[in-house]
Amino acid sequence: MTSSSDLENPLAASALPHSYAPLPDGEQPAGNNPTIRRPRKAALFLVSAFLVLLFVVALIAGNGPVQRKDLNTEVSLTAPEKVTPLLSRGVEKGVSEKSFHPLLGADDNSYPWSSNMLDWQRTAFHFQPKKNWMNGPVFYNGWYHLFYQYHPDAPVWGKIVWGHAVSKDLINWRHLPIAMETDQWYDEEGVWTGSATILPDGQLVVLYTGSTNESVQVQNLAYPADPSDPLLVKWVKYPGNPVLVPPPGIDSKDFRDPTTAWKTPEGKWRITIGSKINKTGISLVYDTEDFKTFELLDGLLHAVPGTGMWECVDFYPVSKQNENGLDTSVDGPGVKHVVKASMDDDRNDYYAIGTYDAHKGKWTPDNPTLDVGIGLRYDYGIYYASKTFYDQNKQRRVLWSWIKETDTEASDINKGWASLMGVPRTVVLDKKTQSNIIQWPVEEINRLRTNVTVFKDVVVEAGSIVPLNLPAASQLDIVAEFEIDEKTVNRLNGDDVGYDCVKNGGGAQRGALGPFGFSVLATEGLKEHTPVYFYVAKGVDGNLQTFFCADQSRSSTANDVDKSIYGNIVPVLKGEKLSMRILVDHSIVESFAQEGRTCITSRVYPTKTINDNARLFLFNNATATKVTASVNVWQMKSAHI
Repeated sequence: MTSSSDLENPLAASALPHSYAPLPDGEQPAGNNPTIRRPRKAALFLVSAFLVLLFVVALIAGNGPVQRKDLNTEVSLTAPEKVTPLLSRGVEKGVSEKSFHPLLGADDNSYPWSSNMLDWQRTAFHFQPKKNWMNGPVFYNGWYHLFYQYHPDAPVWGKIVWGHAVSKDLINWRHLPIAMETDQWYDEEGVWTGSATILPDGQLVVLYTGSTNESVQVQNLAYPADPSDPLLVKWVKYPGNPVLVPPPGIDSKDFRDPTTAWKTPEGKWRITIGSKINKTGISLVYDTEDFKTFELLDGLLHAVPGTGMWECVDFYPVSKQNENGLDTSVDGPGVKHVVKASMDDDRNDYYAIGTYDAHKGKWTPDNPTLDVGIGLRYDYGIYYASKTFYDQNKQRRVLWSWIKETDTEASDINKGWASLMGVPRTVVLDKKTQSNIIQWPVEEINRLRTNVTVFKDVVVEAGSIVPLNLPAASQLDIVAEFEIDEKTVNRLNGDDVGYDCVKNGGGAQRGALGPFGFSVLATEGLKEHTPVYFYVAKGVDGNLQTFFCADQSRSSTANDVDKSIYGNIVPVLKGEKLSMRILVDHSIVESFAQEGRTCITSRVYPTKTINDNARLFLFNNATATKVTASVNVWQMKSAHI
């Protein structure tokens, strides 16, 4: 979480002027360390991201002069039209669409990407395969294991196998041979998402979805060939597979992604599997004693009409009092339970907090208006097929997710890889609100920090932008607190006009109390930049609503990449300062507001803001208030991946 020590480190504190002239009346502007980043490959593509295959985290165990600029300089307010997909991947096999702009051949209007531009996009501290298409974890005998959905033949979705990598710290990774191939009739068309369970005697078992030779989705059992091998290099598939087939009333392509198992009061193991009936998303419940024979319970864990197919369902407990994570089997009066599902219809991950009845195998949301699929999301940007695992090594629950590409397949093929994993995040219940979870990068990511630059109490007047001079700006960890002028807030009349990050013009749309924040991956003249910002709205009742947004509409001059604007309301309690953390790692930007109450992941593909051209700016595009910012910026070393 953000701490005072994060913001008051005296190292390299920078003296900036603390006031700036406002814009004229009527003007309404809409890695530095040696890296182990791998160069572009021409062979296999690893689209590192599909469904978070298997979170089998079985717990193996100095500044220049101030520049005031119109934030809209040389930038159009109109986002480009989306490229119409020419080729679908995954749907006919019974999974969600895996392509964004699936162009195997670029059309005449595609942007002329250079090798230098494409090479820059590869990240430095986010997990991704060396090449081609990817995606899940467990801690076992001292190693974190990440099993991910991997296409070994190209950087597009296809016949998926299980890639395998191991780590001691969730940051630096060693790639191992493919764990499971498509070598049986019951997984001939793909070894898909699965989950690992650690049994009381230390054994590790895995349930995974296989797509059969007839594209029927079935559940299969696998286990290590040598349990004494801490690297789990070789795996055995149970001879009696499949152990589960679609039950009556469930379509053969709507039965996938088994969860980690948890204990029932009767001592059995219980899992849930996502599906749908018509347009109602559901979570089927099965009990087992040996993971070979299963009993389908009469009821459902949960169902929400109108939400469509539920993929990658997750179910886990969170403590109401403590900050540590809980094993999946923990239950009791001090525990709430989270149900999460990846929605096939809109490709977003939704969650809700509620109460679990272990005897009936049913879960009920605390707030039905914030139910799964219609309420809260893990992330309001690009974040899908996520999965948590309980890390018993550090008594925490860790969340991983697949982050897709939002450029064209032509570009992915040229660079030789596609997709990556988001930075692993810890998950706890927000003890202050009791109505949402808190997500925060695992503490190990801080080991990559180096060369901090501190900007303390920087006053940014309305309509101003301030350059934060740094040695480099492509690999950053930014931690900041903002204060708006309280006298101005009290003086302003409220407004009944609602605000929406997506619909209200992004960072260039000016209001009395926002937007203000950072422009990351920016060029000197703001020809390209990605604003990450707060927008505060005062209602007619005098209450404030705070929005947290990320604006990709100006992130690139290319015409064949996504330029969406993302965001949502973030709860801000009385007495809290506005705080954000931003991890910039080349083509991915992960942003966290109010210690992780609201999160946004962006993929950006600049053409000019690469290498030494990347800059970082503070901006305040409000019309009525100044803001005071205290900022720490670390350069980030590259991880070994």
